[in-house]
Parts: sequence; structure tokens; C-alpha cells
Amino acid sequence: MQVITTVREMQHASIAFKKTRSLGLVPTMGALHAGHLSLVQRALADCDAVAASIFVNPTQFAAGEDYETYPRTFDNDCAKLEAAGVSLLFAPIAAEMYPAGAATFVEVADLSNRLDGASRPGHFRGVATIVAKLFNIVAPDRAYFGQKDAAQVAVLRAMVRDLNLPIQLIACPIVREPDGLAMSSRNRYLSPDQRRRALILHHSLHAADKLLRSGETCAEALRIAMLDIFAAEPSIRIDYAAIVDPATLLPVADTTHGALLAVAAWVGSTRLIDNLLIEPSSAATPIEAAHA
Repeated sequence: MQVITTVREMQHASIAFKKTRSLGLVPTMGALHAGHLSLVQRALADCDAVAASIFVNPTQFAAGEDYETYPRTFDNDCAKLEAAGVSLLFAPIAAEMYPAGAATFVEVADLSNRLDGASRPGHFRGVATIVAKLFNIVAPDRAYFGQKDAAQVAVLRAMVRDLNLPIQLIACPIVREPDGLAMSSRNRYLSPDQRRRALILHHSLHAADKLLRSGETCAEALRIAMLDIFAAEPSIRIDYAAIVDPATLLPVADTTHGALLAVAAWVGSTRLIDNLLIEPSSAATPIEAAHA
């Protein structure tokens, strides 16, 4: 695996690879887990070669968030990526991606202010900017993101569409721990007791899933079922429980034509997210079924 730290070198390496091979990109912030590696596996299945990036992006963190303390496990991450079959790893420092005087940002209007964007102002501007830069630097044929970050996927799909980027963006299923907790780099912040209580996010989606399977399609009924689960654990501070269109992130009244059930909550000082994607025209059969 070739480890690259500069934009120019990464651009040259990508051009060389793409002369004879299709290239997939897996952008990450490091602290890798099985969810990230599942993206690599999917990319390897689709493409001739895979590039990954590790970059903790400062512009997507607001003041008071965990940029400084975000887990950084670079050597371990490199070993995992190399073992998984990644050919190129782009790992720049912040000054390489945002040189002095950089003043250009990418913002997907309106969409960036919904779900996580509502509680993290400016977050998706930072995400869209860094992903646009990575797309320009690596020029992949396909890019792979986790469905756990469903709002991010919606924002990036809109960006790719609106900017006519010649890249196929692929969202891959959520990877869960055996007990159903969605894998996240931030899970390592949780104490054993918080780790147990964090399952409430998954349990709330499971409660909605049971209603869906019984034939319920009313979004408000499903949302109430989710909120009832959170009410049983007052130590968890809920950010949102929403049922929205997966592309626009706007609320829907009925799930018959598909929907995204999304939750976010603070467990202690750690903010976690989870979601359930419902297939259009088959409201009782989730695409990403809740773990029983």
C-alpha cells in the first residue's frame, strides 16, 4: 500500500492507476472499524483498485465539538487498510488540504440544515467541501459511504448531482455490533454503562420496525413508538427522532413510498446517530432491517 501525504503526489498516483484500472475511494477520518472495512470490501468488489483517505477534517467540527480529541489511530488504521487490500492511502495534514488563504467552500443549501445539519450548523458545509476536494484530488470512478450517515449521503448525492461530478456515489449498509449498536468511531468514548444505554437508539428503530411489519405506515405513529422507547431512558438526551424522505430529508406523513427513520441522541457527552431505510412501495420491508 502506497501512503501519500501531498495533493500533487496523490493526483499523480490516481492518474497512473486510472490509465488501466477503475478506482474506488473510501473517505474516512480514521479510527477504523469493521464498518469502514466493509466499504473497502464493497469497493474491491466493484473496482480494480481502491484508494482510501484518512483525514480528520477541521471544517466539519463546530466550536466545542471533539476535533482535538477525535480518536487518531493512524498506524493501526494503516495496517487494517493494507490487510484489506487498499492500494493507495491519502493521509494529508490540515495545512495541505486548507493552505493559508483558502476561502472557498461548498454548501448544499437547505438540505445541509436538516437532521444533523440543524443541530450542527456548518457541519455539512465542511463535509461537502472536504469530499469535493477529495473527489477532485483522487478522481475516483466510485466513492463509498456508510448508510449510518444517511443525512451526509443525501447531502453528497445532491452535491454530485448539482456539480455534475462524474462519480458514482454508493451508500453501503450499516454494520452493527452483535447486540445491534451501529458501529461508530465515537463508540469508544462510551463507558461500559453508557455503551449499554446507547442501545436505546437501535431499540427505538426496532420498535418502529415492529409496527412497520404489522402494516403501520403512518409516520407519526412510528415516530411516537420511537419516542416512547426514549422516554423509558431519561438519562439519554434525544436530539431528534424523525421520519423523512431519504433524498430531501423533509418529513413525510406516510412511509408507503419509502422513508428514512432517523434518530440522534447524546449518551453522556457523546452524540450518536442511527437510522432505518424503508423501501419504496413496500413499507413493511426495511432495506436495512433492524437487528432483532
